[in-house]
Amino acid sequence: MNEGALNEGRLGAPVGSEEIGSFWRIFFWAAALFNIGVGLAGMLVPTASLDGRMMGVLVFAFGIIYVLVARDPLRYRSALWAGIVSKGGVVALLGADVLARRADAATVTIIAIDAIFVIGFLAFLLMRDDEG
Repeated sequence: MNEGALNEGRLGAPVGSEEIGSFWRIFFWAAALFNIGVGLAGMLVPTASLDGRMMGVLVFAFGIIYVLVARDPLRYRSALWAGIVSKGGVVALLGADVLARRADAATVTIIAIDAIFVIGFLAFLLMRDDEG
């Protein structure tokens, strides 16, 4: 097997040309799968409102962005700023309900996971800031 082929995507385009460590790739894949799953659920739940289904589409679309980041974190890292704004916004908007104990367990779980991703995205961006 050609050793260079491991770093090539479709049509020979480079994928992850610089090693960043497997932790970050796994982290970004987790963000992608989380958003794709939550987005699909929001779109496909039969009782979801039009607003809920539209929100599901947007969450799903961010999952696609995180797939790009997972495949080549250094190239697409600046897209994480949009993730910080969106996930940080979710945490801020729903955080008050969590603090007031008006949120259900699913909401608390989503907020906690989004907060972890915000912290991780910031850590990756700030850690790698001098390189890009």
